This record gives sequence, C-alpha cells and structure tokens, in this order.
Amino acid sequence: MQIRGLFLLLLMLILLAATTEAGKNKKEKAKKDGSKCEDWRWGPCVPNSKDCGLGYREGTCKDESKKLKCKIPCNWKKKFGADCKYKFESWGGCSAQTGMKTRSGILKKALYNAQCEEIVYVTKPCSSKIKSKSKGQFSLLSP
Repeated sequence: MQIRGLFLLLLMLILLAATTEAGKNKKEKAKKDGSKCEDWRWGPCVPNSKDCGLGYREGTCKDESKKLKCKIPCNWKKKFGADCKYKFESWGGCSAQTGMKTRSGILKKALYNAQCEEIVYVTKPCSSKIKSKSKGQFSLLSP
C-alpha cells in the first residue's frame, strides 16, 4: 500500500517537472526574436490590398527592422487611423443650417506610439425619420 502511494507521489513530481520545463521553453521561444533593442518605433498598419483588411506594420530600432502582421477593420473610421482609439460623446442635435449632427471624441489610447489628435470631431447627416418618444398610446377615461 505504501509503495503504491510513493509511486503515485513520484509520478506526480515527474509530471510537475515536465510541465514546468515545457512552460519555460515556450517563454524562451517568445523572447528568442534575436533583438535586444527596447526602443522600437512602429509605422502605421498598411493593408495588403485596398484600404482595409490584413496587412503589415514596419518597425525600426537602431539598425534593426521588423514587420508585424496587422489588420485594419473594413468598417473602421479611416480618417483617424487604426492605431488611435477614441471615447466618443453622444450625438448632438441636428443643425438646421447644415443638416448634420456632430460629436467629439477624446483620445483614449494611441497604439504603437502612433501620432494621434487629442480631440476629433465627426459629423453625419441628420436622420430624415422623425422619432416618436412614446411607445404606445393611452387615453384618459372620464368618469
């Protein structure tokens, strides 16, 4: 009975050591890009075709250069670039003069050290539909 317990304990120790070594090997492979440079400068994501989809981003550091795969979503606001993330307010009221609505966005995050504007403004045409605030009708009953 004790021999079986010792055997199971030994087996568990071997499995634990094997999984620890496997984890170390994965971390070492991730760091084995051969670069010791820490001040990388990354360019914008350049799509392979058209203006969205899969592409690449070039980076330089001293005398080294790299290319990373990237993706620009096809429904993205191309005016701001894929590396500038903004927090937008609600849409403002419709301007009778221009027929447009406006809202602003404040920079939330600049990826890959991108050059982003701190505040951006977006406009869109006003809706031609008139939205009704009441979901249902009701009537008052008189006694």
